[in-house]
This record gives sequence, structure tokens and C-alpha cells, in this order.
Amino acid sequence: MATAAAQSSTTTKVVPAVIVGGGRVGRALQDMGTGNDLLVKRGDPVPLDFEGPILVCTRNDDLDAVLDATPPSRWNGLGQADQVLAYFAVSKLGEPPTDGITDTNPEGLTAAYGKWASAVATRLLAGGLSCKILDEEAFQKQMLEKLIWICAFMLVGARHPGATVGAVEKEFRHEVSSLITELASAAAAEKALVFEEAMVDRLCAYSRAVAHFPTAVKEFKWRNGWFYSLTEKALADGKPDPCPLHTAWLKEINIV
Repeated sequence: MATAAAQSSTTTKVVPAVIVGGGRVGRALQDMGTGNDLLVKRGDPVPLDFEGPILVCTRNDDLDAVLDATPPSRWNGLGQADQVLAYFAVSKLGEPPTDGITDTNPEGLTAAYGKWASAVATRLLAGGLSCKILDEEAFQKQMLEKLIWICAFMLVGARHPGATVGAVEKEFRHEVSSLITELASAAAAEKALVFEEAMVDRLCAYSRAVAHFPTAVKEFKWRNGWFYSLTEKALADGKPDPCPLHTAWLKEINIV
């Protein structure tokens, strides 16, 4: 279930936060604040006496290091309980974010879940972005849907060197639609959930909103690697590959 965040950034004060990571997203979030945030570079310690949320804006591979630099008493806000699904993009450091508003989801796609969800939504609204607050089940579905989007569009794009996200949506729609359908089926079976209908339309609509973005298969462990682990598990158990198209195309571009 989704809860609409406050529509006015002036009625609710942006809560000061510790922002870990001074890259494109971290700087953008800092710009949405009131000047009272604390920006912590990767590897630097997170202070013990800062009571606000800790916004981690790093790559997944850096998360263990962030935990090591954070006092254990503050770990409560760094687990599964607090997450943000960012459907906004910052193409270059210092540039304003592009919101994930599409023709199928004009209310926006960015979502937050957990203790600090309201604080995050208020900050994003103050920066002119949308954000909805979801319960755990709805958030998990949308999180998997975003994973399917990046895995499908990046892989299809990698098969066609130089293709942007927009080119994949426009010129290779059949390929990416087939892959989205396959990955969604595998994810639904693994997590015992049912996705909302028209996923292909939603993900293609989002791709039109970020059409200029390049494509490449990156961070395999955290993205396509999850689906490939389902393949490996099924084959080890003597079962059919749940993602045969995904596997074939990964092999085609020498990822596996």
C-alpha cells in the first residue's frame, strides 16, 4: 500500500541528515537540505552524536565499509528496515536530478520504506522530486521491478554496442519485453509474490524518461548476478533454467 507524501515542502521541515558519499546523488541530496546536513566521504567515520537519518549514497560494494565506519548504536537505520528506491537520476555532479515521472506513472516512481521514509520523502519533495511511502510488501515488489528494469535494459543494450536506454526501448522493444517477462516470472516464483499487471509498459515508459542514459552490464553481483544465481540453483537441482534467455545473452557477451 502506498501513502502519499506531503505535497508541500514548506509545511514540513527537512530533517538534517548524515550523508555518506559525496558523489552525484549524495551532493544532490545535500542540496535539497537546509544547510545543516553533514557530508561524510567514503571511508570517513560516521559521528555518534548526530541524531538524524544516515543517507548512504555509495555503491553496494562499499556498504560493508560504511557499516565499519558507523558506530554500532546507529546500525539500526542501516539495515532492511530503511530503504529508498530511487527512480530519479543525476547525470553529472552538480546537475539537478531528473525525476522518474512517466506517462504511465505521472505520480512518480521513487519510493521509501521504513522509519525514516517520511523524512526522505520530505527532502525529495523539497528538491522538486516525487516520493511515495510504501509498506514492506509493496516496496519489495517495486524494488524487484526496478532490478528487472536495469538487468533487462542493460543486457539488451550490451548486445547492441552504443545503444542507449531509449534505443533499446524503441528499436529492440521485442527483445527487452521478452527478457522482462522472463525475469519477472523467475522473481515472482522465487519470492512467492504477484506483480502488478503491465510491467513491460511501466518499465518502457520509465526508459523513455531516461532515454539518453548509456547501457552496460555493471555490478553483476548485485544486478544480473541475482537472476543468474537462480539459474545456477535450478540447474544444480536438475531443474530447467528459469531464465534461459538471460543466460544465453550473458554468455553471448562473455559475462558468464
